Amino acid sequence: MANGRNKLRRGDAGRDAGGFVALPWTVLDSPAYSGLSHPAKALLLEFARQFVRDNNGRLLCSMTYLGPRGWKSNDVITRAARELVAAGFVHQTAQGHRPSKASWYAVTWRALDRHPGYDVGTMESFQRGAYRLWVAAQRPTEIAPPTPPPGAEKNASLTPSPGVERASRAPSPGAVEGGFGTFSTPGDGDHLEKPSTAQRSGDVQEVEGVQERWANIEQDDDAASSRRETAPRPTRPRRRPKGSGLDDAQRVPQPPDPTAQLELLLPERVG
Repeated sequence: MANGRNKLRRGDAGRDAGGFVALPWTVLDSPAYSGLSHPAKALLLEFARQFVRDNNGRLLCSMTYLGPRGWKSNDVITRAARELVAAGFVHQTAQGHRPSKASWYAVTWRALDRHPGYDVGTMESFQRGAYRLWVAAQRPTEIAPPTPPPGAEKNASLTPSPGVERASRAPSPGAVEGGFGTFSTPGDGDHLEKPSTAQRSGDVQEVEGVQERWANIEQDDDAASSRRETAPRPTRPRRRPKGSGLDDAQRVPQPPDPTAQLELLLPERVG
């Protein structure tokens, strides 16, 4: 016996020296652990690594602590922590706040250590082994089918009432007998080549109206032309030619002046 006790005190020579994580097999073998995501499983090991003796309730998952250990995203840490809380593996004991207060957590496979810094009601709300209760509540075989409220069983059938079954989509006789004029029944495949009688009459009336308007326009044009032809044209005044007036062909010959002829003859007689 003494040799056996001394052997236990010396430790296990088959493993590396130093502390180790005491993680029960019931946690790792639970269906709740199998349903965790990989970031949540990794964060659970970080919580287990922090526990030393009496600090269960002051475990951290802040970026300040996990960043040097290889965690890169604060959002991944937040989602993993929420997943562990929902699965019952950890319990939040204190809510963090800015600028420097981090949230505290406790693992549920160990008892919660007392501390005055917990939020109000933490000791009462902590439940050891909550992950086992979560698994029992999530098993499909143990989930009871929903119970319908009183009076719902009478309306469980989806069969419509007799009045709905007898409802017909056919229009009333008055709608069928209503007259909408003469309908043309075209032959198969030539409905685009045979317009209805109403359409043809409308087209003829439209063509006749256009022809009548054109005839009126032509009559107006003929009357205007006749008025222009019968109207007297204004006479334009003739322009007088520049210079002396009339040319040589238009000049009228004048009789010779006798006085001028005497003046030409008198000097000759004197000399």
